[in-house]
Amino acid sequence: MAHHFFAMLSRMKYINRWALMRNTRQENLSEHSLEVAAIAHALAVLSNERFGKSINAERTALIGLYHDMPEIITGDMPTPIKYGSEELRAAYKAVERQAAERLVSLLPADMQGTYQRFFVRQPEDGEEWRLVKAADKISALIKCIEEEKAGNTEFTAAKASIEKLIHELNCPAAECFLQEFIGSYQLNLDELQQKGQKK
Repeated sequence: MAHHFFAMLSRMKYINRWALMRNTRQENLSEHSLEVAAIAHALAVLSNERFGKSINAERTALIGLYHDMPEIITGDMPTPIKYGSEELRAAYKAVERQAAERLVSLLPADMQGTYQRFFVRQPEDGEEWRLVKAADKISALIKCIEEEKAGNTEFTAAKASIEKLIHELNCPAAECFLQEFIGSYQLNLDELQQKGQKK
């Protein structure tokens, strides 16, 4: 029997983000998810190493990898619509849950339980999901920085808003990431390589 989960997963590359914004380069859901997974993993490692947590960093990365997969079905809903009101937010969450359930149903029955935990928040996974949310915002901030670096002022207001949202999360690991890693996104390739060689 054929199962369609991973074929659906491969379609993430066709979902473009930032639909209402003028982009110098389109960002698709697949590349965003990879970036979120990497940052979420880093936030978990920072949390463990510097703040005495015991978070499963690999699991956090996997939640980050799959966190937007329901958008294969729902599309990337622009933020002003998704969060326009409590009613819209609740309605979108319900649609997102249904999309996640539909995607999980595309797996063989003996795999569904494992994968469902990457789509549906479990009580014991609170910290992992919180870090993924922070990673998602950091990824959005990186997109804004890249667009500004390319001379596109369309993302200036979004950048300020996203930075504020990250600080409001009160996530020490996210603050560490901003202080130690985010500045590098302002550099070009030659500058990055030169700094690497100096070490």
